[in-house]
Amino acid sequence: MKVTKFPDRVLKIDGGNYLYFGGTAYLGLPPNKKFQKILFKNITRWGTAYGSSRNANIKLTAYEKGETFLAKFIQAEAALTVSSGMLAGKLVLETLKSETAVFYHFPDNHVAISNGDSIPFFINEELNPRLLNNKPEKITILTDAVATNTVTAVSLSVLEQIPNHKEITLVIDESHSLGILGTDGNGVFSTINQPNIKRKIMVSSLGKAMGLSGGVIAGDIDFINKIKANDTFVSSAGMNPAFVKTLADAEKIYWKQNKKLRKNLAYIHSKLIPNTNILFDKNYPVIYPRIENINTILASNKIIITNFKYTSETDYLNRIIITANHKKKDLDKIIEILNRCD
Repeated sequence: MKVTKFPDRVLKIDGGNYLYFGGTAYLGLPPNKKFQKILFKNITRWGTAYGSSRNANIKLTAYEKGETFLAKFIQAEAALTVSSGMLAGKLVLETLKSETAVFYHFPDNHVAISNGDSIPFFINEELNPRLLNNKPEKITILTDAVATNTVTAVSLSVLEQIPNHKEITLVIDESHSLGILGTDGNGVFSTINQPNIKRKIMVSSLGKAMGLSGGVIAGDIDFINKIKANDTFVSSAGMNPAFVKTLADAEKIYWKQNKKLRKNLAYIHSKLIPNTNILFDKNYPVIYPRIENINTILASNKIIITNFKYTSETDYLNRIIITANHKKKDLDKIIEILNRCD
């Protein structure tokens, strides 16, 4: 179905209004007037695009301001913006390739942090035996912060079983947790404290909760400097500088919208009847309904949810997205329908 306006909480389709519980604008920022005002001001100053390499002789302070904010927000030593979350992931993998003996991946990782040479972290739900052998080596572990079809952050306590002669670099994709989980939405990076992790690196799209097209890499200063020297980074144009500066300028709006989102989630938690066929957590704005024909049921009640199929999957994914912009009456309507489903 085609729409002619940004899909916020209400869609107009064929002349009729539908409630929209889809997309990834968790904080409801793209149509937010105050957020737009900040962005428009920065476009006036920094233009609509800047096609130069970040390593060129002219340095825009917009990048310094935005990346300093992101590093502080994420609680990392340093942060670097790029044009997309996909590029962020690929740059990190490319940079780590020369210093990694073996890549391991958690189940169902996003393609942004997928390495064709990586091997499964788990085999038959047990730790890959290769992780436990006596060979000293540098390894990189790849995981999403919140995997598809789950509603809680990945548990990393299993890493503590890996012996100390394995030097661990952890790469975590926070595209669907940054702006949502953690204190005021700062994600899970700062909570990762397994003692045998030598280095932790975070990558994320900024086009989800943060509301701006681009990506971020966060970690220690030495690694961020390696990314800055990477040929792909040097040869690429950066994220729109007006967008990067908006990240810093919109700090209070991020906090306010995160608070509104948490209030909506608490309300759902208080009203939604527990159901083994409905996957929901009060701290996460996604509901996975494992109910036959739920997409059709909701559409007949003038509610549209996310419905699509990943290229690697055989079944369509139904995902209900809660945003900071949903009103109580919107939540009541979808809760009432879900509470009637088996």
